[in-house]
Amino acid sequence: MAALAATPLLPALAQFRVEVSGVGLTQLPIALVPFKGQDASPQKISEIVQADLERSGQFRGVDASGQALDEASRPDLALWRQRTADSLVVGSVTRLADGRFDVRFRLWDVVRGQDLGGQSYTVPQGDLRLASHRIADYVYEKLTGDKGIFSTRIAYVTKGGSRYSLWVADADGENAQAALASPEPIISPVWSSNGQQLAYVSFESRKPVVYVHNVASGQRRLLANFRGSNSAPAWAPDGGSLAVTLSRDGGSQLYTIPAGGGEPRRLTQSASIDTEPVYSADGSTIYFVSDRGGAPQIYKMSASGGAPTRVTFSGTYNISPSVSGDGRWLAYISRVGGAFKLHVMELATGNVSAITDTSADESPSFAPNSKLIVYATHLQGREALMTTTLDGKIKARLAGQGGDIREPDWGPFQKQ
Repeated sequence: MAALAATPLLPALAQFRVEVSGVGLTQLPIALVPFKGQDASPQKISEIVQADLERSGQFRGVDASGQALDEASRPDLALWRQRTADSLVVGSVTRLADGRFDVRFRLWDVVRGQDLGGQSYTVPQGDLRLASHRIADYVYEKLTGDKGIFSTRIAYVTKGGSRYSLWVADADGENAQAALASPEPIISPVWSSNGQQLAYVSFESRKPVVYVHNVASGQRRLLANFRGSNSAPAWAPDGGSLAVTLSRDGGSQLYTIPAGGGEPRRLTQSASIDTEPVYSADGSTIYFVSDRGGAPQIYKMSASGGAPTRVTFSGTYNISPSVSGDGRWLAYISRVGGAFKLHVMELATGNVSAITDTSADESPSFAPNSKLIVYATHLQGREALMTTTLDGKIKARLAGQGGDIREPDWGPFQKQ
C-alpha cells in the first residue's frame, strides 16, 4: 500500500500568474480606480477585480491612473466618459484593530450617471482574495445580467517528479491548496453539486479505485473498489449518487452507485467500452463515450439507462464530454490529424467549432454560469491550465509552479 496523505486544505504551495490574450468584439470598457488604502494591504483588490473581469472576455480595462476616489466619493462622470469608460469601480480597504480588513466598493454606470450600489466585507487577511472575487461577481452580474463565477473554485491534479497532488484553487488559479498527495496517480477529480466533496480515482491500491473526499475536513471514504477497474466518477446533480465506469462484470460499462456506497446498478449493456459519463444539469440525461461504432464517439441516454443515441458525428475520435449548466453546449476533445483539440457543439443545432490552436488539449469543464471553459493543454513543452470563452476569442493561461497540470474540474457556485 502506497503511503498517502489525505488532509484538510493546506497552505498554498502553487502560485499562478494570469495572462489574458485575445480580443472580443463587444467588451465593456470599465475603469477600476486603485482602492484607497490598498497599497498597505497584502492584496491589491482593484487589480484582482480587473483581472477577473478581463479574463471573462466581457470587459476591457480603462486607464484609471491619477485618480483618488473611494466608495464615498461622488466621481466626475464626465471625466470618465472622456476616458471612454462605460462603468467605474471605486473602493477602499482598511485594516481594523483586530487585524481583519474592511473592504468597501461602489459601482457607477458612467453612461447613465447611475449609482449601481456596492457592498462591504469584513474579512481576515486570508480572505482578501475571496472578497475581491465577490466584488468582481457583483460587478459582472450588475453589468451583464449573468451570475459571476469568480468566487468559485477549481480542482486539478499536478505531477511533480514521482508525486501526484490534488489541488483546490480559486477560479483564477491562485490560492491553490493541496487536498491530497500520493506517489501513485490521482485522476478524474469531479466536484459534487454542493461544492463540499470531490470524487476522484486513485491508484494507491495498484489499480483504479474511486474515493469521495470531503474538501473542508480532508476525510475521505472508499466508494468503488470492485474487481477490475473502477473509474470516471460523475456526480448526479442531486448529490445522491454517482455514475462510474466499472469492469467488474467484464468490459468497461456504466453503473450508478449511491453516494454513501453500496451495490452498483448497471446502466449500459454493450460489448464495447462505455466510459466518461457526465450528467446534464437537470439530471435527466447521461452523456458518455463509447467505441460501439468502432471508434470513440459521444453518446447520450436516459440517466436511468436505455437505448443510447449518438451525439458527435464530425471527426473519428471524440472523447471527454462536458455539458454546460444551461444545457446549450457540449465541450469535448476531438482528435484532428493526430492533434487533440477542444471543440464546442451547440446541442440544439449540432454546429461544432474548434476553439483552440493547441494540439494536446484535455479535460474541458464548464464554469457554472456556462460562459467559460477550463481545460488542460501543453504550452512550451509543459502542461498548463487555460480558460477560454466559448468562441475561443479570449483565453487566459494559468501558469503553474507546482509540476505538470492536468484534469481540471470547475466547481459549482459558492454559497455566500
